Formats: sequence, C-alpha cells, structure tokens
Amino acid sequence: MRRDVFQAIADPTRRKIIHTLVQKSINLNALSGNFHISRPAISKHIKILTECGLVIINQTGRERFCEVNFDSLREVADWIEQYKVFWTQKLDALEKFLEQESKASKAKKVAKVKSSKRTTH
Repeated sequence: MRRDVFQAIADPTRRKIIHTLVQKSINLNALSGNFHISRPAISKHIKILTECGLVIINQTGRERFCEVNFDSLREVADWIEQYKVFWTQKLDALEKFLEQESKASKAKKVAKVKSSKRTTH
C-alpha cells in the first residue's frame, strides 16, 4: 500500500525519526535507542515511512540500515514552497500598507500640531 507523504509526516515520532536519519544512516536497533517507545513501535513507524517512500532500508549482512530518501521529501518542500511564496507576498503587502498608514498618521499629527499653533497665536 502506497501511503501519502503528508500522512507520514503528520506524526511527531515519524518526524523525529526523519530528523534523526537526516543526520546519518542508522540501523533499526540504534534508531530504537533514540526513542522512548518499543522497537516494534519504531518498526511500525519505519514501515509507514518506507511505504510512502521517505525512508529506504538497505540490508548489509544481518543489519538493516535506514536512510532518508530526499527525493520524496522534495514533494513536501514543493508543497511548502507554494505557501511560502503566497505568505511572503501577503506579508510584504501588509508591511507596505502599515508603512503607508504610519506615514499618513504622522502627517496628520504634524498637520494637527501646526493647526493648533496657528489658532493659539
């Protein structure tokens, strides 16, 4: 069964597993030692990560080493990038609006001060 990449990264434990594997390729026993859950639970998480293509398992002798498949992470990065562009544009527009509002507010205050000075003399 091919799982969705986003389903896989929705779980905080799987995100931590990915974070650990980004550092280096590691065998399942060593990986299990980094978490406060059972080895079978780690194996289930690894199964989900391999089903969606985020993790690749390489067998070397009797050891099974896990490593991150960066190509699958690209799908996540591409999805995030579209929202990064969207929000960057929105925040830039908000910054421009706030700067204009600030300038207008300062101009009103200056005009008010000048007006009050004229009426008192």
